[in-house]
Amino acid sequence: MLKIVKYPEAVLRQKAEPVLNIDKEMHALIDQMAESMYRDDGAGLAAPQVGISKRLIVLDGGKGFLSLFNPEILEKETTMQSLEEGCLSLPGIRLDVSRSSRIRIRATDDQGKVVEMEAEGLIARILQHEIDHINGILIIDHASSIQRALLRPKLKKLEKAVSCSSSNTL
Repeated sequence: MLKIVKYPEAVLRQKAEPVLNIDKEMHALIDQMAESMYRDDGAGLAAPQVGISKRLIVLDGGKGFLSLFNPEILEKETTMQSLEEGCLSLPGIRLDVSRSSRIRIRATDDQGKVVEMEAEGLIARILQHEIDHINGILIIDHASSIQRALLRPKLKKLEKAVSCSSSNTL
């Protein structure tokens, strides 16, 4: 089972590499990511969140499981909706994030077929959140300066926890 990488690990800030070959390894990664996402009660998970800098996301917004390689947003509706979001890589942090309520994306499915799809509501929100991840963007990057100031103690605590666990593995 894959371990969820926590803030401030560097892989979370990197723009992930495109997936060029969808092989048995990638299919195994999809399965492992799905298992980790469901285990931790997530609605989505990006490969960087399990320490792998690849452009792969998995999600389940209640309408079935979906895995997408190299997803990109083609269009965003201008109507925005602000809702509270959390993140498996930022445990204990929740904040309001404003996102487009409807988007259109292009990606490659697990069979290697390029697909375009429109999404709205929760699925659109999850897709935007996970696509942010593969671009090195976290929910805290959407926070206002006031929200960031309020989050600073929690972020310091996460930094300290990661620092301690890193020093324990030497």
